[in-house]
Amino acid sequence: MGPERREPDGMTQPRLSVGFLLTRRFTLCAFANFVDVLRLAADEGDRSRPILCRWSILSATMEPVRSSCGLAVQPDARLGDPTRFDYIVVVGGLIDEMDRLDAASVAFLRHAAGAGVPLVGLCTGAFVLHEAGLMQGYRCCVSWFHRNDFLERFDGLEPVADRIFVVDRDRLTCSGGVSAAHLAAYLVDKHVGRAPARKSLSIMIIDEVLSPDRPQPSVTDDLYTVDPLVRRALGLMRETMAAPLPVTLMADRLGVSRRRLERHFQKTLGLTPHEAARKVRLGQAKQLLASTERSVTDIAAETGFCDASHLIRVFRAEEATTPEAWRRQAVASC
Repeated sequence: MGPERREPDGMTQPRLSVGFLLTRRFTLCAFANFVDVLRLAADEGDRSRPILCRWSILSATMEPVRSSCGLAVQPDARLGDPTRFDYIVVVGGLIDEMDRLDAASVAFLRHAAGAGVPLVGLCTGAFVLHEAGLMQGYRCCVSWFHRNDFLERFDGLEPVADRIFVVDRDRLTCSGGVSAAHLAAYLVDKHVGRAPARKSLSIMIIDEVLSPDRPQPSVTDDLYTVDPLVRRALGLMRETMAAPLPVTLMADRLGVSRRRLERHFQKTLGLTPHEAARKVRLGQAKQLLASTERSVTDIAAETGFCDASHLIRVFRAEEATTPEAWRRQAVASC
């Protein structure tokens, strides 16, 4: 890297400066993972001095912002001029309790976009950026868990739910959780250096630096694999759960032959793609049975079964019981 720049007060000017906007009921994990990568990259060892990286939590009102887990975070700077930052990061949170940003914050984001300051959405921060009209024409990453919520809110927009984060010009979005650390490491690598990025993740006990195209993890424990192709296929199965793709079309979407896809599934999971897709759909059906009061008919439609009878037949063959009986047992054991 080149020589350090100096600010008027003699302090080293940071190579990476980030402003955070926290939404009401934001996800603390995504915020903490992102900011801790900056903290660890900003100084030698674990001393936490904001030398190479700096960050501020911005607010129009300076009122504390409560996270989804109940902890409140106090902003430390007013909105001001967004061009003093290299990136503005919006941290989203709970879908059902996420309010629109206040007018001043929306105006701040629009000012930043107009001035060419890149905007970052963590977790459901992508929803907030879309609500503010700042994602038109951009690809956008969301968690597979929130994909249907996104489709319901934004007609005609197809989110990316099979990657941990997406970089599309001056918009960067991630699925949340640990992917926020990997997105932060990507920015540290770009502006500060590869060694600080790797050091940050290492101290956080994150084994490797993941690229944006790494697939999101599967929800089904018995379908865990490190094979990138199979993980991408499992992500695609989750995305298209309500209308499952034929194996040939799935292979086309993944850019491989059907035979190659089948070999990878057989080698890593001992299943055909069709069998794995059925497990994915059954896994989601179980989650909905255990966590909601929705009817078996509704759950069958959402998870790609022809009707309730079809789901009951497949469920009985797999679990030796009916969905409703399984639900009663699951609720009783909680």
